[in-house]
Order: sequence, then C-alpha cells, then structure tokens
Amino acid sequence: MNLLLIAIVPIFIVVLYIYFKDIYEKEPKRLLLYNFLLGAIVSILITTILYYGFNMVLPLTDKTSVYQQFIKAFFVVGFTEELSKYLIVLYYAQAHKEFDEPFDGIVYAVMVSMGFAATENVFYVLEGGVTTAILRAFTAVPAHATFGVLMGYFMGKAKFSNNKIVLNLAGLLLAILFHGAYDFFLFIDFIPGVWVGAFISLFIGILLSRKAMKAHLKNSHFRVD
Repeated sequence: MNLLLIAIVPIFIVVLYIYFKDIYEKEPKRLLLYNFLLGAIVSILITTILYYGFNMVLPLTDKTSVYQQFIKAFFVVGFTEELSKYLIVLYYAQAHKEFDEPFDGIVYAVMVSMGFAATENVFYVLEGGVTTAILRAFTAVPAHATFGVLMGYFMGKAKFSNNKIVLNLAGLLLAILFHGAYDFFLFIDFIPGVWVGAFISLFIGILLSRKAMKAHLKNSHFRVD
C-alpha cells in the first residue's frame, strides 16, 4: 500500500470530522484549504527556524536526563510547534470576516494543526514505514487534533470578547501544556512504563476537546432552538 496515502488518510478523517461537526454555519472550503496549507508549509517553516534557534542557544544532548527532556518537550517542541500554529490562526484565520462564531476557532485551529500534522506525518511514515503510520494514526494525529481544538476553543471565545489577549494566550498555553505533557512521557521512555502517561494525557485532551466542541455548538450565534 502507498505509504503517502497511509500517512494522509488519518489527517483527512480528522478534517472531515471537524468539517461535519460545524453544523450551523460551515466555513468556505477554500478558506479551510488555505489554513490547512499554511499549517503544512508556513507553520513547519516557523517551527524549523525556532528549532534551529533553540538548538544553538540551548543544546540538549543528554537523552537520559529527565530535566533536559522536560525542557525539550515543553519549551522546544511544545512551545515552537504550537506557537507556529497559533500565529497563523491569530493573524490569518481569526482576522477573517468568515470567522463569525466561536466554533470557528476550533475549525480553523484544527485545519492549521492538521496541515502541520500532514507534513510531519509524511516525513515520519516515509522513514518508518507502515508500522509507524498505523501507530501515529492513533496517537500523534489525534494528539495534534486535540491540541488544535483546545487552542481553538479559547481563540473562538477571544474573537467575541473584550479579553482577546488573555483568551488567545490561554489557548496557546493550554495547547503547549498538553503537547508538552504528551511528548514528555514519550521522551523519557528510558523509565519503564512511564510512556503510559502520554496516553493518559491524550485521553484527557480528547475528553476536554469533546466538551469544548459541545460548548461552542450549544452557544453558536447561528443556532435556532
């Protein structure tokens, strides 16, 4: 089976899931595509530049150091990847006139996140093969989706609030927190059994994401009771 196809399929399952969840006022398909492509290209470029900067300023070479792996998970990987997505949602999606209800924050943040995840997944799957593709389909891809939902929930609230800065940053910080926790437990796999923490954090993230989507749908400007 084509590895590229296996890498992309779980991405588009998430994209379609979020698209059909937007039941009251769907976003233009072209705009969704633009956000996806910005995530796949621009977000990856921003992350790569930030990674390079971190590696120059703060090289982390000890893979058996819990402290260094904590820094790597939360401040290198979590911070750089989520910041790169956040900037696109903030300056492109949130500023657009089509961003006209809180749920749109979730929709656009997930589109950007899935664009990022698509590029990342292709590289990992082409290198690791079918086993990596199957594993990531049930772990890394839904993880990126939950980070997007959690970020987008607060960015959706921010669009229609007087506390835009606080709510936007809350979305960014929550995404970093869950991303960092997920990666941290995987990075310290030299401690037996600790990897379970990654799946616990992912499960909690999924539960919170479901609640976030339900809350925004319930409060949609376009809902007619």
